Amino acid sequence: MNAPHVDDHRTGRPDRPPRVVVIGSGFAGFHTAKSLARRTRGAVEIVVVSPTNYFLYLPLLPEVAGGILEPRRIAVALSDALPACVRHAPGEVDAIDLDAREIGWLDPEGVSHRTTYDRLVIAAGSVHKVMPIPGVNEYAVGFRGVPEAFYLRDHLVRQIDLAAMSDDPDERAARCTFVVVGAGYTGTEVAAQGQLFTRALARSRHLDPDDMRWVLVSRGAVLAGLDEHLATTADAVLRRRGVEVHTDETMEEATDEGVLLSSGERIPTRTLLWCVGVRADPLIEDLDIEVEAGRVVVHETLQVPGHPELYACGDAAAVPDPSRPGEYTAMTAQHAVRQGALAGRNIAASLGYGSVRPYRHRDLGFVVDLGGFQAAAAPLHIPLTGFPAKVVTRGYHLASMPGNRVRTAADWILEALQPRQSAQLGLVRSPAIPLDTASPEVPQHHLGFPHASGGR
Repeated sequence: MNAPHVDDHRTGRPDRPPRVVVIGSGFAGFHTAKSLARRTRGAVEIVVVSPTNYFLYLPLLPEVAGGILEPRRIAVALSDALPACVRHAPGEVDAIDLDAREIGWLDPEGVSHRTTYDRLVIAAGSVHKVMPIPGVNEYAVGFRGVPEAFYLRDHLVRQIDLAAMSDDPDERAARCTFVVVGAGYTGTEVAAQGQLFTRALARSRHLDPDDMRWVLVSRGAVLAGLDEHLATTADAVLRRRGVEVHTDETMEEATDEGVLLSSGERIPTRTLLWCVGVRADPLIEDLDIEVEAGRVVVHETLQVPGHPELYACGDAAAVPDPSRPGEYTAMTAQHAVRQGALAGRNIAASLGYGSVRPYRHRDLGFVVDLGGFQAAAAPLHIPLTGFPAKVVTRGYHLASMPGNRVRTAADWILEALQPRQSAQLGLVRSPAIPLDTASPEVPQHHLGFPHASGGR
């Protein structure tokens, strides 16, 4: 779709409808646009600005890295999933003028655009939380977008191929060792899926699957802070499969030959995955608004104090948690979906459609996929493990996806019936996915963001 042209319209002008600009097309931004479009029925111009023209269903990204799903299965085109009144402006936002009510962005071909708005929604999501540990920026790979998942799948295949051809037992052992730092949702599922994938690769390359060594390092317990049933089940399944789970431990240094743990143990490896958490998109750092721990402070209606035309939701927003007075909601997909839907509702109300409501939520339970026929789930706090949990987990994901359900289900069926594909395409290499980037959604080279001529 074409990007909107520069104009000088404001609310109340008869020559155009109100314009709402949404920054980001993740869980929060996507559901903001969807909710607003449904409530206003095409009477409002909605522009979504984001580097990618799709909504990425992040919870299934580990299955992309594990060779189960193709990337396009979990990348749902915005034009297919949103009404025609929503336009997508492809680009990276590089300027926000709150006084002029104007934003600017750089499109994929390096052209700058600007447009005014009547309402602005900051739903830019999050990026990797990088800590000042020697070697992390140089040798660790994050896991927030399709480029990283695509790279990781190729990287795992490449390491097994190189190990199969090596006559040096030390090199072979290092290439067959994979270290994951961080045992939250992402780290736990990546370790679970990756371990099964590398074992399958080892069999096809005539290596011993038991030589595949996966190490999960975490400052706290596995899935700390989540439902106890999920945490204990995930920990037990990983250990039973042979994953080395190092809790209450940290990584102190990374080099091209391995990592050093706080226990003093050195682990030779060529694979370091950084899954310690996220922080809000740095886009908001230079705005003259209140920020808490890098997130935009908002009222319970998701409006930014002092700026009634400005809203924020999802990972970028510090939303008061009604179930935990004095605290903010966690940076999870469940909160982002609900906040996006509420932002759309409240913006519509501010334009004369419906009524304003505060943010409220009810914990519906969580699920974690552990690969194979293993999962842990707690729907409505009913603990499930094994195959029943797997059915609930996959059913939950299919119900939550805004599209591509049949293709995703077909990939799952094929994965159960046939060996996983192990061709290494080499389309994304490590320089294209730096850990410390404001745009993990796109490869960082001359074909992506930022451009050499500008951008964030």
